[in-house]
Amino acid sequence: MNIPEILAPVGGQEQLLAAVRCGADAVYLGAKGFNARRNAENFDDLAAVAGYCHARGVDVHVTLNTLVFDSEMKELERTLDEVAASGADAVIVQDLAVMRLVKERYPTLKLHASTQCAVHNTDGVKLFEDYGVDRVVLARELSIKEIEKIRAATGVELETFVHGALCMCLSGACYLSGMLGGRSGNRGLCAQPCRLDFKGANGGYALSLKDMSHLAHVRALVDAGVASLKIEGRMKRPEYVAAAVTCARQAARGEEYDEEALRAVFSRSGFTDGYATGSRRDMFGHREKDDVTSAEGILGSLRRLYDKEAPRVKVDFDLTIGESAALTATALGKSVTVSGDGGIEALSRPTDEALAEKNLSKLGGTQFCLGSVRLSNPANLMLPPSVINSLRREAVERLNGELSRVTPHAGREWNFEISEYKAPEKPEYWAKFEKKSQLFDGADRYILPIGEIDGALIEKYGSRLSAALPDLDFPETEDKTRAALSELRHLGLSSVYAANCGGIELGKNLGLRVFGAPELNIVSSAALEEYRTLGLEAASVSWETRMSRVSALGGTLPRGIVAYGYLPVMRFRSCPNRKNGQCGKCDGSPHLTDRKGANFQIICHDRRSQTLLNSVPLHIGGKGRAACDFYLCIFTIESAAECRGIFDEIRLDRPSEKPRTGGLYYRELL
Repeated sequence: MNIPEILAPVGGQEQLLAAVRCGADAVYLGAKGFNARRNAENFDDLAAVAGYCHARGVDVHVTLNTLVFDSEMKELERTLDEVAASGADAVIVQDLAVMRLVKERYPTLKLHASTQCAVHNTDGVKLFEDYGVDRVVLARELSIKEIEKIRAATGVELETFVHGALCMCLSGACYLSGMLGGRSGNRGLCAQPCRLDFKGANGGYALSLKDMSHLAHVRALVDAGVASLKIEGRMKRPEYVAAAVTCARQAARGEEYDEEALRAVFSRSGFTDGYATGSRRDMFGHREKDDVTSAEGILGSLRRLYDKEAPRVKVDFDLTIGESAALTATALGKSVTVSGDGGIEALSRPTDEALAEKNLSKLGGTQFCLGSVRLSNPANLMLPPSVINSLRREAVERLNGELSRVTPHAGREWNFEISEYKAPEKPEYWAKFEKKSQLFDGADRYILPIGEIDGALIEKYGSRLSAALPDLDFPETEDKTRAALSELRHLGLSSVYAANCGGIELGKNLGLRVFGAPELNIVSSAALEEYRTLGLEAASVSWETRMSRVSALGGTLPRGIVAYGYLPVMRFRSCPNRKNGQCGKCDGSPHLTDRKGANFQIICHDRRSQTLLNSVPLHIGGKGRAACDFYLCIFTIESAAECRGIFDEIRLDRPSEKPRTGGLYYRELL
C-alpha cells in the first residue's frame, strides 16, 4: 500500500512533540518572521528543531509564505540564511521574489509553492512546475476528480489539506482583514473577520465555513496522485495536533479512526467534505458553546498519546565478540561503532543471537525500536549482559547525536539586480468592466470578461482590448475557458488580463500578451522583475501596498495601481446565499451585512464562483498619486453613466463626493 506523507502543523514546542510522537512524517512551522501565522509561538532555534526531527526520521518544512516589501529584503535574507543553516528540508513560499532568492542562494533547499499562491487549476501547477518548484500545495477548494485531472497533466509533487479550518476565500486572494483592520492574511496577521456575524439570505455567520475533514477520502486522494496530506492548525493546541496526526495516520493505512475525538477537540458545528466530493452543500458553521466545551473530556487521553518518546526509528545492531567487543548501530542511513571489553570463556551458554537480542532490545525511553541483530562470535565466547547493555547505551546515545547533527545547505552569493524605474511623463488610464453595457470611449485600455467580448469589440478597440480571464477557473471549467479564449484569438484578440498564475500560463501558451492584475500580490521590485521574466508585459501592484512604496519600486516592468473600484475582498466557491446547495431565485447580485450594517455585494460568476466586494469603493481622486505607468479603474456594479463620471474624476484627479476609501495606499499595513 502506498502510504503518503502525513504533514503536521507545529506552532510551538509542545505541538512539535505531539506531531512527532504521534507519527507525523513531516512538520511545517515558522521562524519568528515572514510566515503566515506570525501570532503563533514559532521557533527561534530552527537547528534544534531540525536536529530533533531528523533524529526521528521527520522532515522539516519552514514557512516563508508572506509577501515581502523592498525594505524587508535584507531581513528576509538573514532569515533564509538561518533556515538553510538549520538543515531544514524545504521552505514553503508565496512571494515570487522569495522563490527566486531561495532558488539562487540555496539550490539544494527544496521549494514548495504555498497554498497562498492560489494554485487551483492545471495551468497554475504547470507554471510553477516549469518555474522549478519541487512541490505545489493545492487550493483547498479542489475536488478529488479535479486533482486527478491536474495529476494527469503535470509531474510535480502535489500536497493537499485533509483536515482543519477552511477559509471562506481562496487562500492568497483574501483582502477582507487587511481592508477592514490593516491586518493582512498575506502578511501573516489575518484577524479572521470572516468568523464574525455577517448576515446573508440563510442567516448569520455567512462567511464562516465548517472545518474540513477529508480523512474518509485519504485513499482516494492518494490514488488521485497526492503525495502529502497536510493538516491545518499551527495556531491550535497540541492535543488537536495529536488527534489529527493519529487519525490521519490511521486513515492513510486504511484503518478505522476516531472521528468523534477529532470533532470534540476542535470543530465548527462539525465537519464538511464538500470540496473533496464536489457536493458543496451544508458547508457553513461556526464555533458554538458545545464545540468549545466538548474538548474538556478528552484532553487528558489525547495528552497521553504524546506524553513519552515514541519508538518510531528502527535500529539495526551488528555485534562482534572477540578479545574486545564492538557494536555497530545503524538507523536512517547512518552508523556508529563503539567498543568495550571482550568476551570470556562460556561456562554454560555462549552469547548467541537470542541472548544478544534480549539485551539490545532494551530501548525504552528512546525513539528507537529494534530492527535486525547480527552476531559474530567465532570463539563462542560469553559477553556479560552488563557489557552488552553498556555498549547499547553508548551506541544509541552516539547514534542519536549523529542523526541530530544538522547538515547546512551550501549557499552562494546572489543579489537582486534591479534597475532604477523612470515613470512616464503622462500615465495611461485603463478601465476594467464587468459588462460591455458599461463601456464608454476615452480609456487607453479596455478590459472585459471573455464572455463579454465579441468580434465587433475586437474590431473597434483593437490592441487596446484585453480579455479578463476568470479570477477562479477550476479544472471543471478551464477547458471551456481555453476554447473560448482561443476563438477570441482567432478573431483578433491580442492580450489577456490575468489575476492568477494559471491565467499567465494560459495566455502565454496561446501566444497572447499578458497583463497582470493586482491579485498577483506584487509588492516589491524583485517580484515585479520575476513576473517580467515569466512574460508579463505590465502589472498592477497589489492594493495592499502603501503609495510611497509603489513610487519607490524599481525595475523595468511597466506597472500601475488601482485608482477606483469596489475591491474584491474575497473570492469563493461556496456561495453563502445558496439555499440547500441551490441558487433558487437569486438574481446574481446578493449581498451580506456586517455587524455595523454595512452591505457587501456578491457578484456571481456563472453560478460557479463568487466575488465579495468591499462595502465602499476605493477612490484616490485628489488624495495623491504614485509614480507609475497607468491607473486602473475597476467597474463592477456601476451604470455606464457612473463609470464615465468616475473615470473623469480619476483622470482629472478630482475627489469624489460619495463615500469612499483610500484603502491601504495611505495607511501602514501590519
